[in-house]
Amino acid sequence: MKESAKPQALATDPAHQAFLLLRTVFTVAPILFGLDKFTNLLTDWTGYLAPMVPDALHLPAQTVMYAVGVIEVIAGILVALRPRIGSLVVAAWLVGIIVNLLILGAFYDVALRDFGLFVGALALNRLATAAAAHQPGGTTVSH
Repeated sequence: MKESAKPQALATDPAHQAFLLLRTVFTVAPILFGLDKFTNLLTDWTGYLAPMVPDALHLPAQTVMYAVGVIEVIAGILVALRPRIGSLVVAAWLVGIIVNLLILGAFYDVALRDFGLFVGALALNRLATAAAAHQPGGTTVSH
């Protein structure tokens, strides 16, 4: 999208709207879920963790979830600042979550939902890449 484009044109551009929606969701959700790893207000996150993960790391499950929370907050911030890179980090993170849930042998519904989120993160990457291609110097859009 050209920097000289009028705000009204951007407001009616479906691709720009989709970019903003996905960027907002993939910024806010990881940050909120990451912060909740420290409070467990939404759920007991350790119940979603395959026991082999803390065993392999020789750490208590809640300590692993603290690390997960930090990574999720960083991923959300990265999406806000550098959506092309952040979207790929979130996509990779979602693959890790899906694999963890499959190893756990439970929560297949959550794994399927996370697969949908994975596809959404990839869609954000494609929209961010397309938008960046239209910027002077091909830099990431910083809406």
